Amino acid sequence: MRSIIGVVASPITLCGSLSRLSSPLGRSMHEAGYRALGLAFTYVPFEVTDLEGAIAGMRALGIRGFGVSHPFKQAVMPLLDALDPVAEQIGAVNTIVSTGGHLVGHNTDWIGATRALEEVRPMEGARVLLLGAGGAARAVAFGLRERRRRTTIANRDGAKASALAAEVGAEAIAWDARMERASEADVVVNATSLGQLDVDPKASPLSREALPEGPSAVVMDIVYKPLHTPLLAAARSRGARVVHGGRMLLHQATAQFRLYTGREAPEDAMLGALRAAIGDDLPPVS
Repeated sequence: MRSIIGVVASPITLCGSLSRLSSPLGRSMHEAGYRALGLAFTYVPFEVTDLEGAIAGMRALGIRGFGVSHPFKQAVMPLLDALDPVAEQIGAVNTIVSTGGHLVGHNTDWIGATRALEEVRPMEGARVLLLGAGGAARAVAFGLRERRRRTTIANRDGAKASALAAEVGAEAIAWDARMERASEADVVVNATSLGQLDVDPKASPLSREALPEGPSAVVMDIVYKPLHTPLLAAARSRGARVVHGGRMLLHQATAQFRLYTGREAPEDAMLGALRAAIGDDLPPVS
């Protein structure tokens, strides 16, 4: 038997994700990127119930980076040492980078959302209805503001919708008014947790009849657990173009990859891993 005494293994840098319900998609994409560039990194998704303990573990174990998913994007902020100015402005963190135990919060969700939408249609002049006002919705709203889009925000907690709208120069409407406004929108973005596996996978924030109709309309659901949501099924039946949560996940992941590794993300490799993970029956956009 071959002896391994005296052989020193190369150090491996650990990254991962913190969420209430883990998904293999992030791991698939990041590890495909590591392999493409020959980096000694690995990625582990963690299901977390003790957020404070998880952050302490990140420091103690020297973990390089964590993606942060619902419902921790705002709760994690006071546990960090510093915030990137964009994350601070958005008021939500989806990425943590550790340098010598110094933890900095970033936000790449806004990049992911805007790139995913702009893949489907030019956003100039688009009337956008944004559903939600939590951490992910804040990132989407920031991205829409940066692109100077006309945005209307509806949320079950009306005070949160009004506060976010005031921050980004949008209009806030009552949750009960979302159905009427959706039919008038060019783009509808669901940034609530409705339709998510660990919340209510059969739920949709909008009825089929309320959705805009025809190929000029776009409906995006940021939920990616699962990718097939009731909202997107209804939008397809109305002839609208749909953007599933995997597209936003891809683009925010490539931005995370750069933060973790300092290298440009091999997007083709990461997209290939996403396609392999979701199966050939679901195209990236439709």
